[in-house]
Amino acid sequence: KRWLDIDAVLKHPSKFAPDDFTPGDELKSAFMEYGKVLVVGAGGLGCEILKDLALMGFKDIHVIDLDTIDLTNLNRQFLFRMKDVGQYKSKVAADFVMKRVPGCKITSHISPIQKFDKDFYSQFQVIIAGLDNIEARRWLNFLVHSLVEFENGEPKPETVHPLIDGGTEGFRGQARVIWPLKTACFECTLGSLPKQHAYNMCTIANTPRIAEHCIAYAFLIQWGKELGDKKLDKDDPEHMRWIYEKALERAAEYKISGVTLTLTQGVVKNIIPAIASTNALIAAACSNEAFKIMTGCSKRIEDYMMFMGQTGIYTNTFPYQPKDDCLVCSSLKVRTKTISKSATIADFLKFLTEELELEKPSIVNHEGKSIYISNLASMYEDELKTTFGDFVAKGTFTEKPELFITDRKIPTHLKFSLTLE
Repeated sequence: KRWLDIDAVLKHPSKFAPDDFTPGDELKSAFMEYGKVLVVGAGGLGCEILKDLALMGFKDIHVIDLDTIDLTNLNRQFLFRMKDVGQYKSKVAADFVMKRVPGCKITSHISPIQKFDKDFYSQFQVIIAGLDNIEARRWLNFLVHSLVEFENGEPKPETVHPLIDGGTEGFRGQARVIWPLKTACFECTLGSLPKQHAYNMCTIANTPRIAEHCIAYAFLIQWGKELGDKKLDKDDPEHMRWIYEKALERAAEYKISGVTLTLTQGVVKNIIPAIASTNALIAAACSNEAFKIMTGCSKRIEDYMMFMGQTGIYTNTFPYQPKDDCLVCSSLKVRTKTISKSATIADFLKFLTEELELEKPSIVNHEGKSIYISNLASMYEDELKTTFGDFVAKGTFTEKPELFITDRKIPTHLKFSLTLE
């Protein structure tokens, strides 16, 4: 009786299923025996996803999260208890679900996602991201595209690993299926994401107008002034209380209301507002898509589902259009760019960091010679001032330079073919 609901879906024909759907015991057995899924993130969204996957019959689940449990997590991350504070989220979440759902094996990993190699990620049919970190989501998106191998110009099906990406903020959320080289990828939609809050330092120091300015002053300025080199521990309740009280004092001085301990924690930790019911809804959508992909029992969403619960219960699903010049999923294997011969390497680095939003790019030429290494920046000060024309004259670049770019945000390299003018 345990899998009656699963049997109803996998053992009977469905008008919602693709034409090649073949229901029966064989499909159910293959799904439960060979299905393997990776969940990245064991926070508010990750806890819900792990629970949903286990109850849907997934037997082999891996979860990555290097964070520890904080007291503030307990109101919405329901797999954790007071006794778990300070322990690793991935380990506690895995143990809790395995105890409640017999037969489900969850392997926890406590390392940054960048520490795992391509062979590790290649073992999973589906990867689900339940993250609140945009840079980590960009990295995963780049990774699944870099895993794709080609044969006769077409992607080899066994090397295509769909990425299901979920995200929530307050009463709003989204779930999307990123099918490498078929749908728009995460990078294509980067411009639609809300910008992170940033406060002008002059305003914080001289003319605070809102509660967040007072908190930022206590956090960024007053802590160093009064406590010197003492390291701030954002998970220490006493440290948070100190910042809260100093922010209250500054708010009173400028007749500003709204400073609370919760808001203080949000500003200092850059916490994205989370509501348990939104997490549950988005996690269910992500898990449902994983089940459909693994079993073929129904057509997947195409390919972006938005939930807008701030004014009612409303969803919208639509196919997000890929960008022709996307950094990640563009069909162009080599990116092209026209650049002036008088432009310097510093100018090119500015393009990489500002327009492509890379962090610390390094550059090598077609022969593997290092042009600029970000971790050794002080050794490349002369190269930064050197123009592309000068590099051509020295024979370091050809008349149409080919450059390879690496960066911590991407798991592989970018290749540029430049036209000099």
